[in-house]
Amino acid sequence: MSTPATIKTWEEIPFCPNPREEAAYWKGHQLDPALMAVSLSRSEGQDSTSITLRMDPRMLSRLKRVAARRYLNYQSMMKQWLAERLEKELPGS
Repeated sequence: MSTPATIKTWEEIPFCPNPREEAAYWKGHQLDPALMAVSLSRSEGQDSTSITLRMDPRMLSRLKRVAARRYLNYQSMMKQWLAERLEKELPGS
């Protein structure tokens, strides 16, 4: 049996229209531990701050569609993307 391919970014995960295709995909793939750590890293007691972000309505619509394909809330997906990018920009932070 071969080693499963490692997924290093959330964008690598395809949309699977049914559970069988999704199960087949995950038989040959696994999440990179660093990717999971970034998505789960939140210190206990850490507060959130609300921000306002203005963006083109078409961009927001596209973000929502991408998030829906990944079964995520679009705001959560955006936070994951930002966390991943910060890890690249500021390694070891």
